[in-house]
Amino acid sequence: MGNAVYVVGVGMIPFTKPGASAPYPQMGAEAARRALADAGVPIERVEQAYVGYVFGDSCAGQAAVYDVGLTGVPVVNVNNNCATGSTALFLARQAVASGAIECALALGFEQMVPGPLKGAWTDRPSPLARFLDTMAEDQGYDEALPRAAQFFGGAARAYMAEHGIAASTFARISVKARQHAARNPLAVFRQTVTLDEVMASPMVFDPLTRLQCCPPTCGAAAAIVCSEDFARRHGLDLRVRIAAQAMTTDTASTFASHDMRKLVGADMAVAASKKVYEAAGVGPEDIDVVELHDCFTANELVTYEALGLTAPGTAEKFILDGDNTYGGRVVTNPSGGLLSKGHPLGATGLAQCAELTWQLRGQAEQRQVEGARLALQHNLGLGGACVVTLYERSH
Repeated sequence: MGNAVYVVGVGMIPFTKPGASAPYPQMGAEAARRALADAGVPIERVEQAYVGYVFGDSCAGQAAVYDVGLTGVPVVNVNNNCATGSTALFLARQAVASGAIECALALGFEQMVPGPLKGAWTDRPSPLARFLDTMAEDQGYDEALPRAAQFFGGAARAYMAEHGIAASTFARISVKARQHAARNPLAVFRQTVTLDEVMASPMVFDPLTRLQCCPPTCGAAAAIVCSEDFARRHGLDLRVRIAAQAMTTDTASTFASHDMRKLVGADMAVAASKKVYEAAGVGPEDIDVVELHDCFTANELVTYEALGLTAPGTAEKFILDGDNTYGGRVVTNPSGGLLSKGHPLGATGLAQCAELTWQLRGQAEQRQVEGARLALQHNLGLGGACVVTLYERSH
């Protein structure tokens, strides 16, 4: 696996609704400054920067980094849909692990607009064309309805058809997410909701109601990763190590299975998590806390099983027994997740990294998972990419 890589600094700004944020260069620069300050590393010691965003022109990464310092650092712009932030982290870790450099910045930000996601270009093929064609063949596609909700709502329907669970089971995930977000001052939606309120919110795509869909969000987050030698030379915090990390893209099963759960990335999550568990010599039963990609409640439920947190077909029992929250088997999305913390696409993967770093340091305050030593991150982008990262408390 090469050199050991440590997360020595993280930074995140409070997420906001579209229209309420600073411009993206300011958001990105502030998150980077917070990560650098947390690490105790000046920008001059950063050897490479990987900057992720989805909705922005080329070299937006430089615009943010230049506001931190004009050091001549190489800036690599990254775009992998909703997995953009963790892809930037993957590249930064890989650069350090290879020995090419000793210290890197991974930064992600997004300045979004209200409303559901849609492509920016109409004069060329969509990168999601194969996914849309497959969905249309399997369940139909209504251009008048939000595209992402149809993908993940279809995954919910596929799971319900196979396992016969209640539609309200998905809604319980939103209730849990809001309970966790109420403890997170950086989250967008901190007010709790009841199961009845989630079920009564407007239907977006059956069985997903509005309160089961993540909101468009603006924000930024960042991480400083470095080698052990670099950290020791500069007296940095060595408590959090990246124990293993894997990135996957789609295989033939995504399209050939005609299973909406696989079309939205379940097999990618299975493959990436297996690589991570094998590399680290641990199993899902060893994980204490998880930040996973809950863009819709359906994806959280499907991902429980894809990551091996509960056996196939048992996700409903896992939820009803409270095994996905404090006092249960593994705390999932203590930050409130995408559903409640918000989902600024380029920042999400690094916000997950920040939350898990705070958890392993014991700095998560009201959200703290007691005794957390192993933390798992799952970040998914349709189109497609999935990054799974395992962090461990090393000191």
